[in-house]
Amino acid sequence: MSQNLWIYLISAAGVSLSGVMLPGPLTAATIAKGYNEKNAGVFIALGHGIIEIPIIALIYFGFATYLTIPIVKQATGVAGGLLLVIMGLMIFLTFRKPVAGSVSLPYNSLVTGIVMTGGNPYFFLWWATVGVALITGAVAFGIYGLVLFTLVHLSCDIIWTQIVSMTVFRTRHLWTPGMQRIVFGICALVLVGFGIWFGVSVFI
Repeated sequence: MSQNLWIYLISAAGVSLSGVMLPGPLTAATIAKGYNEKNAGVFIALGHGIIEIPIIALIYFGFATYLTIPIVKQATGVAGGLLLVIMGLMIFLTFRKPVAGSVSLPYNSLVTGIVMTGGNPYFFLWWATVGVALITGAVAFGIYGLVLFTLVHLSCDIIWTQIVSMTVFRTRHLWTPGMQRIVFGICALVLVGFGIWFGVSVFI
């Protein structure tokens, strides 16, 4: 492997981590799921990847412009925003249970990753801009570079979300009822807030 490819992959990993580590609906859902599932992060990241891999392929074959078509963005924003609001409200209705109770979400972790990703119009915008630049850099090294980039990017997603879910799971015994309400209340607000924003901002 050439030194230039190593440098590219390291920089791609940095950009990928900067994206996945930003607080947002995916992180909020990972925290909510991680309270009862130690490995929720892995499955949420795999669900995320189920949406991401076809997007990477579409960009590689020159279909990036379709990700920014207004009707596509609007449909994604409305449908995804509604789903996030519903999931946030479900957390609101259940987070007052005792510490031993579970936070109710309508999907398992894998489907949660798919919903949180596919319902986020700014995920597609990120790939249509930053993602295009990363893939352009990858294909300079041929299909081998594209495959390695995809593996590095997905690995960053898995590592970060798993760190979040495992941290939550392993420290949950330290959570007082009040802390539990605060954390899940914030997660619910994040989901509802992003849901409303996604649904409205695509028309602005």
